[in-house]
Parts: sequence; structure tokens; C-alpha cells
Amino acid sequence: MSFLAAFLLATAMPMAPGAGVLSLPEAQRRALERSRQLDALDAGIASSRHLAVAAGQLPDPVLRIGVDNVPADGGDRFSLTRDFMTMRRIGVMQEVTRSGKRELRRQRYELEAEKGSAERQAALAAVQRDTAIAWLDRWHLEAMLRAAQDFVVSSEAEVQSADTAYRGGRGAQADVFATRGAVGLAQDRRAEIERRLRQARIELARWTGGSPEEPLTGPPDMTAVALAAGELEQHLRTHPEIVALGRQAAIATMEARIADTARRPDWTWEASFQQRGSAYSNMFSVGVSIPLPWDPANRQDREVAARTALAEEASARRDEMLRAHVAEVAGLLDEWRTGRERSARYRREILPLAVERTRASVAAYAGGKSTLSDVLAARRNEADLLLQAIQIELETAKAWARLAFLLPDESIHRDRIHGSRPQ
Repeated sequence: MSFLAAFLLATAMPMAPGAGVLSLPEAQRRALERSRQLDALDAGIASSRHLAVAAGQLPDPVLRIGVDNVPADGGDRFSLTRDFMTMRRIGVMQEVTRSGKRELRRQRYELEAEKGSAERQAALAAVQRDTAIAWLDRWHLEAMLRAAQDFVVSSEAEVQSADTAYRGGRGAQADVFATRGAVGLAQDRRAEIERRLRQARIELARWTGGSPEEPLTGPPDMTAVALAAGELEQHLRTHPEIVALGRQAAIATMEARIADTARRPDWTWEASFQQRGSAYSNMFSVGVSIPLPWDPANRQDREVAARTALAEEASARRDEMLRAHVAEVAGLLDEWRTGRERSARYRREILPLAVERTRASVAAYAGGKSTLSDVLAARRNEADLLLQAIQIELETAKAWARLAFLLPDESIHRDRIHGSRPQ
């Protein structure tokens, strides 16, 4: 009963972090510092912003140098000065991209940066959520291990009592075998929980980079979430994954607008100076090149239609993901609420009754009114129910973590460096 009371107290309220122990927020902070995924997304955001600046500029001018009309045969073969048509030429060519098209390209990369920022927010939330689940998994498995160890000790005490009673002629040898079998089962259960706990410690250390044996504080307050079933769709519209898909749809729409500008092609101007032999006049030339869209129905129109279809696809995917998220979160809310109700029922009714049943069985056995098998069955039932109660607490805590970190907790990642905007 002493361990049951300690378990109920430990899981009923959060504990203040102390020196040398790992709290959930500290574990999440460490995980964010170690995340290379966030560094990659920061680099991607910075890249898009740099490209946005570059996309708003005119293309680089082209320097053109050459020699025209060099004689290939005859007495003036390969001469650069004797034939009047031979010219040494130097010039510059500049493609003139319309300012509206350059602005659309710039906006397209800005949208790409905004999409990257939304994906970064989604990654932040995922790291915080997965770290929380790993932390809660380890904490509850440690509680399970303490419970399992407590019942191993109780079972070993029963073996000693049964052996003493048998040697004193007050018990049967079958009771000795029964108690030893109960010890074996309790040890086997403890070994399985130890295996799960080792894996949980390794998983948490993977996120935090700390020692797998680093002690934990008590769990955080998990009695409330900032969600209401009737407002899920409105709330989830700001979910990073939904925002990222919305930005993808905006990018596709912008690409359709860029494709539409191909109906009005860019033009290129060129100016050059041609130097001839000393006996002839030098020359100066200018020119303009303009592409001719001769088949827009099968070229420009098709590309605009394709880009528009991609925009519609991205918008449809966003709407579908929003509906899926609403259904998923509604299910998590129901799981969390049901888990809290079940946990309260175990604390209030089921576990205390199991403890009282064990006490009554022990008292009846001591008074010769029941068998040792009844005592062992009561203890086994108490152990099963306590471990089941902790498992329910764990599943409820995981549901809480998935709800609490749908959006990133800004107070945890505020010290990280975001992708910088080019000046």
C-alpha cells in the first residue's frame, strides 16, 4: 500500500525540478539544440530569401567579342585589315526581363521562404512532441519498474512465510511451490519492464544527448489542453503542416502567373563597335531581338493550364489534410478525456479495493479461513491492476503530449537562431 500511495501522489501533481534531474522542458530544449533538421530548414529558408533578392534583378549583361568577315583564301587570306568587310567587333548584349515578371519571381521565392518557415514550425512541434513522448514513456516505465520490484519483494516474503509454515507442519508443500512460482512470474514481469525501460532510456538519450541514467523530475501538469472540440477546424488552420500546404498552393498559383507572362516575351538589345582597317570607316551597330510566340495554344496556354492544375491540386491536398487533422485531433481529445476518467476511476475505486482485497486475504489466511492460493491471487490481481493503471496513465500522457505540442511551444525554442533575411 505504501508504494501505491507514493505512485498516486507522484502522478497526481507535477514536481519542481531540482539539481541534477531532467525536466520535460529541459529535455525538449536539449533536443532542439541538437536537431540538425532545424539547421537544414534554417539553411533552406535563408536560401529562398537570397534567391528572392536575385530573382528581382535583371540578368547579367553579356560581353560579345569577335572578328567578322575574315578572308579565307586569296591574297588577303587571314588578314584582319586589308579587306573592307573584315571587322574586329566588341559589344554588349542585355536581356530585358519585364519588371512585373521579375517581381512575380521574387514573390515566388518569398512564398518558398514562408513555406520553409511553416515547415520549420512543424519540425519544432514534432521534436517537442516526440521528446515529450520519450520522456513520459521513460518516467512511467520507471514507475512500473518500482511497482514490479515491490511485488517481487512481497512475493519473496511469501516464499519465506510458506517455507517456515511447511517446516513447522502448519502448511503444505504445494504452498511453497505456489509461492516460488509467483516469485518467478513476478521476476519475469520485472525483466520485461526492465527491457522496455532500457529502450525508453536509449530513446530519450537520443533526443537529449544526455546519459540514459540521468534522473527525471515528476511529470508536468497534464490536466488541461488549449483545445475545444467545437473549434478544432478554426484552430488547426494555423497548424504548421496546413500552413505549409497553403503556401505550396500559393507557390503553384504564382508559378501559373509567371507562366502567363510568357505570352509577352522578354526582349534583348545589343550594341557593338566594329573596327576595320585603317583605310576604311569603323562601324557601330545596334539591334533588338524579340521572341515570337507562334503557337501559344500548344505552348504558353498549356503551361499555364498545367500550373493552374497544380495549384488546384495543392489546395485540395490542404483541405483534405485539414479534415484529416480535425478527425485525428478529435480522436486524441476523446482518448485523453477517457484516459483521465479511467485513471481517476482506478485511483478512486479499483486500486483501493484491490489493496483491501489483499489485506482481507492475508488476514483470513492468518486466521485459517482461506488458503495461500487466495492470498497469491489477490496479490497478483493487485499487481496487475497497478501496472494497468500506470499503463493507462502513460497512454493518457502520450495523448496529452500530441495535443499539447500540435503547435510549437515558443518559450522552449526562442533561443534558437532563425534563417536570416538578406539585406
